[in-house]
Amino acid sequence: MLIYKILTADQWTTLEQTGRFDGAPIDLADGYIHASTAVQAQETAEKHFAGQTGLILAALEAETFGKDLRWEVSRGGAEFPHIYNRPLLHAEVLWARPIPIRDGLPQVPVS
Repeated sequence: MLIYKILTADQWTTLEQTGRFDGAPIDLADGYIHASTAVQAQETAEKHFAGQTGLILAALEAETFGKDLRWEVSRGGAEFPHIYNRPLLHAEVLWARPIPIRDGLPQVPVS
């Protein structure tokens, strides 16, 4: 199953240059890396990234994270994938795509 992480351009550059991403400020504050399913990604982008440009959608294989991936209830009672105890590694990104903006809102390309 694919899960997705939305990254800013600076975060993506860090991941590419260092091979790892320790988390966005909200990830670091919460103690895990936030991710979304395909169904959740668009709402996540609109809620947390509206008005931003240069966003990147990174696709990840959920099984890669083993016990470090936890499904936890969050927005609207839905279970979201959270990555604990480790950074996201560049080698774990299956593909990455720019997120286009239309009318000020990100348009997440999950397929």
